Amino acid sequence: MNSPVKLSCQNLWKIYGVEPDSFFSQANGKVQDSAGHAVKIRDTGHIVACGDVSFDVHVGEIFVIMGLSGSGKSTVVRCLSRLVEPTAGEVLLDGEDLLKKSASELIDIRRHKMGMVFQSFGLMPHLSVMDNIAFPLKLQGMSVPDRRDRAQRVIDLVGLTGREKSYPRQLSGGQQQRVGIARSLAVEPDIWFLDEPFSALDPLIRREMQNEFLSIQNQLQKSIVFITHDFLEALRIADRMMIMRDGQIVQIGTPADLIVNPADDYVADFTNDVPVTRVLTARSIVSTLEDPNQGTDLPKVEEQCCLEDLLPVLAESSGARVCEADGTVLGIVTADNVIRALARETASNEL
Repeated sequence: MNSPVKLSCQNLWKIYGVEPDSFFSQANGKVQDSAGHAVKIRDTGHIVACGDVSFDVHVGEIFVIMGLSGSGKSTVVRCLSRLVEPTAGEVLLDGEDLLKKSASELIDIRRHKMGMVFQSFGLMPHLSVMDNIAFPLKLQGMSVPDRRDRAQRVIDLVGLTGREKSYPRQLSGGQQQRVGIARSLAVEPDIWFLDEPFSALDPLIRREMQNEFLSIQNQLQKSIVFITHDFLEALRIADRMMIMRDGQIVQIGTPADLIVNPADDYVADFTNDVPVTRVLTARSIVSTLEDPNQGTDLPKVEEQCCLEDLLPVLAESSGARVCEADGTVLGIVTADNVIRALARETASNEL
């Protein structure tokens, strides 16, 4: 991505055991052979929950972390916020190392710069929707009128207008999760951490919440670290993603990168059930224009539009003009382009 780095995680380790600090001669966590070092640590009976993890999250980016249960993905996000104290490494927010902040400084950062949403909604049952959402603003010391104004704005944003006086027990699971999302957004965070926020929801409500989440992101353009074990969910929301196994990184890339060029069988297993129509984009099958005025009457689609969304457009038209974000026309895509692309993918999968 071309946008600046908002959050940088460098050589992050989290070791559980009797003497976790003894394995590092320096606090920055840099070692020559991280895989070999992790093996040595495990051989002593210690647990490597997170081993030499490094990645950047750019401004406005949704960075998804995936892995099976026990892979270390939740440990990483808790280390980023220091809900779990890392053993070694660096976590830089706008260039400042969070691991060097005092307890009071960290509390202030969490209250003003971080938003966190977890699988359990964590709502306070004795507080109304309005008061649940305004609670972190109360901790900031904001006046009652100001925090109610701020809370009302995010209530409207997540679609809970009219439920301000309701209590958690009076809300559906999806509505409760919206309250959790609104509460985390009320502080207007610089970085937003979400750890499997929709996994406890029914499939239909989950998809609705994914749509709501993407709608909010389109408006706010937050820098987001999103944890999930569901590749189809990651495919819908991720700009880039990271696959973890046994506390370490296996591969980082766009969803399409991981599907087309998996680093190993572990990554490939995540992508086995992904329909090719969800992966191929208009850009990947576009035909260049022979004449700049060709197809000016055709509908326009964005270059990242997937085949699944492109097919209904082509059902109503002989083709579509494919455009970059700035409106530059890359070319035209037709039903023939789609058929040839699907035929290539089918042949490739049979090899």
